[in-house]
Amino acid sequence: MNRDLVKALQVAWELPEFRSGVRHLIDLDEVSVLLATLSVPDSDGEVERSLLSLLRSGLETTEIREAVLLLLEKDEVRRPLVAAAVEPLADRPGLAAAIASAAEDPAVRREVRAALDSAKVRELIWQAVENQVSDNRFGLIRRAAALFVRHPSVRRLAWAVRRHGVLRELRRKP
Repeated sequence: MNRDLVKALQVAWELPEFRSGVRHLIDLDEVSVLLATLSVPDSDGEVERSLLSLLRSGLETTEIREAVLLLLEKDEVRRPLVAAAVEPLADRPGLAAAIASAAEDPAVRREVRAALDSAKVRELIWQAVENQVSDNRFGLIRRAAALFVRHPSVRRLAWAVRRHGVLRELRRKP
C-alpha cells in the first residue's frame, strides 16, 4: 500500500470530525466483504467495484460526505492523499503537477464541495464512473456533457481546474 495514503489515513483518523462522520459508514458486513476481497489478487476488478460501492453509499450520507470533504481542507491529510493519487501518474508529470496544483487551490476545493452537495451531480458522477469502469466511452462523454451543461457548480469546477492546466494535461497523449 502507498505510504502517502497510509500517512493521510492515519492523520485523518486522529481528526474527531472525520471519525464522527465515518462512524455512520462502518458496517461490519461490508468491511468483512471488503477485507476478503482485498486479500485475493484482483483479476476481475472486484476490489475496485467494492471500494466504489462503499464510497458511493458513503457519499450519500451528509456526515460522511462532510468527513471526506474535511480531508481536502486539512493540509496534513490532503497533501499525502494527493501524493498517493498522483503517484501512478509518474509517466505524466505534467498531469500530476496540474492535479497537485489544483488540489492546493482553495477555490477548486470550494467548487468540489459545491458540486458534491448536489444529489443530481453526485448521481451523474456515479453514472459517469460506472460507464468508465465498463469502458462505455459514449456513456461517459454523454454524462460528462450533461454535468457540464446542467450544473453551474460543475462548470465553475471545470474552469477552476482548467486554470491549473488539468484539462490541457488530460488531453495530452501519454
